[in-house]
Order: sequence, then structure tokens, then C-alpha cells
Amino acid sequence: MKLRLDLRRDPRFLTCPESGCRPARAPMAGGARRRSGLHAVCGAFFLGVLAVASCLAPPPARAGEADPPAQAQPSAAPPAAGGPATASDARLAGDAQRTRLVIDLDRAVEFHAFTLAEPYRVILDLPEVAFALRPESNQLKRGLVSAYRFGVFAPGKARMVLEVTGPVAIDKAFVLDPVDDQPARLVVDLVKTDPDTFARTAARSAAQRVAPPVTPIVPPEAGDARPVVVLDPGHGGIDSGTTGYSAFAEKNVVLETALAVRELLERSGAYRVVMTRSTDTFVPLGERVRIARAHRADLFVSFHADALARGEGQARGASVYTLAETASDADAAHLAEKENKADLIAGVDLSDETDEVAGILVDLAQRETRNFSALLARSLVGAMKSTVRFHRSPLKSAGFRVLRAHDVPSVLVEIGYMSSKDDLKLLTSPDGRGRIAESVVAGINQFFAQKASGLHAAADDKAAVPR
Repeated sequence: MKLRLDLRRDPRFLTCPESGCRPARAPMAGGARRRSGLHAVCGAFFLGVLAVASCLAPPPARAGEADPPAQAQPSAAPPAAGGPATASDARLAGDAQRTRLVIDLDRAVEFHAFTLAEPYRVILDLPEVAFALRPESNQLKRGLVSAYRFGVFAPGKARMVLEVTGPVAIDKAFVLDPVDDQPARLVVDLVKTDPDTFARTAARSAAQRVAPPVTPIVPPEAGDARPVVVLDPGHGGIDSGTTGYSAFAEKNVVLETALAVRELLERSGAYRVVMTRSTDTFVPLGERVRIARAHRADLFVSFHADALARGEGQARGASVYTLAETASDADAAHLAEKENKADLIAGVDLSDETDEVAGILVDLAQRETRNFSALLARSLVGAMKSTVRFHRSPLKSAGFRVLRAHDVPSVLVEIGYMSSKDDLKLLTSPDGRGRIAESVVAGINQFFAQKASGLHAAADDKAAVPR
């Protein structure tokens, strides 16, 4: 039997609490028919009002009726009244054939819904929305939805990504205006479908997709010959990174760390500093690389924090990674695989992206670029070891997409484990972040000093980067 959820009939989505909905009354006894004339007139008037209201109300959906077109149905929304809309709750209902997502909002908004493959996902693009959902909301799963996440996608734009169990179709997507004390509701109905139908629908919806943001490139002032340092706080916006089962999100921890590094570098006056992001917004991996290359960066440092899943034991300490075709160990390979999924997490369509890895790694074979990256990694480890505890193997390598700028010395710094109480205390305290920032700046200073003196030329190729 096909399950059809209806907001008017499903008690979970009634617009009045069950305690306030009147039950139907039984037929009156014969004595009750003897009413006064005034009561009869009032009753007739009341019934007439109900009849008119029922004519104006939209009828409930019936089997066999055509559903409204899916895939990006903009709803009429009032102008924004002083700031973003607020999403206060999200819930799922249904089964493995049909699943409904409902989001409570303080006002109606326009949105677009579309699908992506590899893996199967449903994307909701919204205007700026402040998500004030319960902490457990992003862990809900039911029916066709195995997980979902939400956050800032670009300035003035929010996004929700639904991971689904297989090919689905967007049967309905609409917004209900607020009524009385009930909030506005964004509703998306998903139904199971076959891969061919999914592919055709996804192709039709391609034009509705919001392009990932492109960061404007600000050229240096004339005569400014200072080295360019690009700082890259990982994740951001809809991509929160890891939490290590704590109350902190990786995206915020690494952003605060990178901002502390920027402040010290700019205060020195020796460098021109560029941030791939300075707020809680999403930046695709390829865009981060483009920013570094467009600014002709002299070095690129990407900041991240790691975490172990529950049951995987205990680990703590920082690590510094360079790019290599073959990972230095299994842990490095696993981390690179996880970090390279950032664009998928944010709902970016990668179907048109070409595989540039082979060509990039050929370019990396150039001794200078490869050795400069290794020199930067060693300089950071040497300067940071007095401040942070390092993992048992502090220098590692793997195929990180964010390090693929073949003409920019690039490293990825895992500043600690979010799943370690000791590391988390250091990473989340202003004093701890300040000490990390000071040691990173010392490592950058050491890198440029050694680069200027030509000491890197004596570096052994095997020590430069594990292959």
C-alpha cells in the first residue's frame, strides 16, 4: 500500500495540539431537538460560516490526483523582516518507500530542492537561515533519509543536505505559511525511485543549482613585495568537520586558530596574509587551491583537527602533512580520504570535475616545490614541538586535494585530536590557541629564513616527502 502523509491527517503535524482539537459529537437525543428559535437561528448561521470556510480551504490530496511538480518549488515568501529566518525544529516521518522532512521556521521562505548522485543526495538551497535546531536534530535518520546536515553555504545563502539510502524522487516540496501560533513549515516529500528516473530528474534540475562561492582576488598594492602567506581554516559553513563527541565543532576551532596566526603575522608587518575564509562559510577544496595560486602564494597552511571514533582507542597530538601519491601510513590515507569528502558533505556536484591528481603529482616531482613543502613541514614541527604534543609520527604525507597547488609549498596541520580531553582543552582555550599561533608563526619565520639561506638544497629527497 502506498503511504501518503498529509499534514491535515497525520497527528504528528496537526496545526493544533491534540488537547485543543474537539472530538466529533454523538447525535443528539430527541429532547435536544426542542430548541428556542434564537438557538436555531444561531446554529444555522454558524453552519453557514463553516460551509463558506470549507469552500475556501484547499482540499486534501486524494489518490490519483496529480502532484504538484517537484524539484525546486519556490514558495511565496514575505520580505525579510530584519535578519535571517530562524529554523527552530526539524523532524522526519515515513518509511523506506516515502519519507517526509518538516522544518519549522519563524516565517515562510523561498527555496529550491534538487538531487545529486555519487552518492545519492537531496539538496535544499535556502536564503540566509539561522539554524537553532536541537543538538540531536542533525543525528536523526528515518526511512529514505540516512543523515542530514545544515549550515551556511555562501554569504546570504544556507543549505541543507539529505543523505538518502538510494535513488529518490522529490514528490512534493512546499512551504506552509504560519497560522495562529503555529510556525511556518517547509515540507519535502521523498519517494523511492529507480536509478534511471533519478538520473533524468537530476539532469533536469542541474540549472537550479547554486554555484559554490568564488572568492574575489585582491591584488597587492604596487611595490608590495612581501611574501604572501595563505592560511586555510578547514571546513566551514555546512561542513562542521569533526566534534570528537564534544560540544565544539572543528570548523570553529581551526578558524579561531588561523585568525590568531593572522593577527600575529600581520602585526609583524613582514607578510601579506590571505585567508581562504575568515567567517563561518563554506569554501570548496578547489576554490581554496585557486585562492593560493591566484595570489601567487609563497606558502599555504591548512588547519584541521582530527578525532577518533568511539571504540577506536585513544590518540592525541599534532601532525603535519605534505602531498604525496602514496600515503605514508594507513592513518594518513584514512585522514586524506575523510578530508577529501568535504565538497560531497556540502552538496557540491563533482561530476564535471576532471581528475587532476596525476598531472599535479608529475609537477610535484620538480625538486624545488616538493622540497619547499617538506622544508615548511619540518620548520613547523621544529617550532611547534615546544608548545604542542606531537603524534608519534609528526611528519606524514597523503593525497590531500587541498594541497594540490603544484607551484605553492603547501602543508596541512592537524593541530590535535578533538576526541582527546587534553588536546581539546588546549585547542579551545584562548591561551592554548595563542601559544599554538605563536609557534606556527615561529615555524613560518624559520621557513623563510632557511629558504633565503638555501639550506633546503641540502635536504635529502627521501626525507623531503615520503612517496
